[in-house]
Amino acid sequence: QVQLVESGGGLVQAGGSLRLSCAASGHTFSSYAMGWSRQAPGKEREFVAAISWTGSTTYYSPSMKGRFTISRDNPKNTVYLQMNSLKPEDTAVYYCAADSSLSNIRSGVPTAWGQGTQITVSS
Repeated sequence: QVQLVESGGGLVQAGGSLRLSCAASGHTFSSYAMGWSRQAPGKEREFVAAISWTGSTTYYSPSMKGRFTISRDNPKNTVYLQMNSLKPEDTAVYYCAADSSLSNIRSGVPTAWGQGTQITVSS
């Protein structure tokens, strides 16, 4: 089992930047693909970004591509989401995800979800 805990959320001004972190525990973490999804109030959860366990392959939702960057540091058991040029429509709870398959993360059915961290973009 993989346990995921997100951090780094908060209130951000439109146009600003923020970096989310996801700390993981579990004996299979280093071999897992990782990713992020988000859910705004009253809306369905949507895929944001994913990264293979080696970091060699990344995938982004088209609406976030060019603004968000996913990365990971396996020795630290941590995955990051760098968020730039934030917009009010980015306001949501952001969830970290892990699975043996990057495809499962993209499809929204990962093995593990984190508890989520709130991002609120003002102005």
